[in-house]
Amino acid sequence: MKPLKQFSIPFTGLKIGKHQFDFEIDNSFFEAIEYSLVKKGNLKAEIEMDKQETMLILQIHISGTIELDCDKCLSAFNSPIDITERQIVKFAEDDLESDDLEIIMLNKKESSVDIAEILYEFITVSVPYIKICEQNGDGARCDQEMVARLESLSGDAPQEEENNIDDPRWAALKKLK
Repeated sequence: MKPLKQFSIPFTGLKIGKHQFDFEIDNSFFEAIEYSLVKKGNLKAEIEMDKQETMLILQIHISGTIELDCDKCLSAFNSPIDITERQIVKFAEDDLESDDLEIIMLNKKESSVDIAEILYEFITVSVPYIKICEQNGDGARCDQEMVARLESLSGDAPQEEENNIDDPRWAALKKLK
């Protein structure tokens, strides 16, 4: 993730208190992440960092649009994203693993916190499981020509059901009704 070096917040020279950071997330951000679920997007991340003696509290707000592929008509559409989350970074003597998903442990010797992975995870989690233009998009409609073509090519066409009704092999099953 070397191209994502600009998504690092240096905190060693900062005074205790709140500090504001803004980041632009574009296509190069998603290209730098291998096997990214999202390929294109135009987002803005606003981070308010509350520096304390033993921890950093990050209030993260991400807004903008990402490009997704519709599961119904296969066309690309823009989906609006608006995320507000909190992330806690605690300082420790050693590199410890944290069981809590909201807390990241950071060695006291570190001078900055890398937020690229945090931002990517928040964006990825906000992607809907079923992506449909009409439900998740910003007013886009499904391509009806593509939907009709897919329905005609599917094995569930109504013509085949009519052929099965006339098939004498099904006659015994009809008597069970």
